Amino acid sequence: MLDAVFYVLDNGIKWRAMPVDFPAWDRVYAVFRRWREAGLIAELHDRLRAKVREQAGREAEPTAAVIDSQSVKADAVVGAGSRGSDGGKKINGRHRHLICDTVGLLLMISVTAGDVTDRQAATDMLPALRERFPTITKLWADGGYTGTLITWALAALHLVVTVIKRSDDTPGFVVLPRRWVVERTLGWLMRSRRLARDYERRPDSSEAMILWSMTMLMTRRLAAPAQA
Repeated sequence: MLDAVFYVLDNGIKWRAMPVDFPAWDRVYAVFRRWREAGLIAELHDRLRAKVREQAGREAEPTAAVIDSQSVKADAVVGAGSRGSDGGKKINGRHRHLICDTVGLLLMISVTAGDVTDRQAATDMLPALRERFPTITKLWADGGYTGTLITWALAALHLVVTVIKRSDDTPGFVVLPRRWVVERTLGWLMRSRRLARDYERRPDSSEAMILWSMTMLMTRRLAAPAQA
């Protein structure tokens, strides 16, 4: 069943296009739905993240994080109530707001309409982040998170938000400290063809698909042979 979900995610197929050597598509989708509703995929994902961090020689719980967002076009099945237009990037669809640890593993995900700004999403996500990960005291972000969010996070959550901006004097592509970590995570997600566009009717299904994608990545890391 899990391999069948991974197949849908990795190859970007419709549920009904499930190959015949997998279980019936409606049974696979039923497992996906139950795991989403019961929070089982989130539980599996978080346990694997701790294992991957320990494998890398780090503590299971992070002490710092990086936040960013990604705009993706929405498929026709996405209703008007959960989609919007990102004026800056001229994309009509949804926003994926990610918070990652300093090695790029996902800590929190929130999928919103495309017209929800980074600061609005961060205001909702950061209290939950501090409650779930009380060890985190430092957060890096880009210029979209400037303003009262920084002072509010420090005063209300005791969370230091550092904005890393790109210099206007530097031509061409530049790898920015810390910000490249979450950008790489977004690149990892785009390897899953199902995530190249938002095909899910519900935002929580989109969030579940992202958790499945990161779960697939982490299981491959844990199963990889040890380096000599």
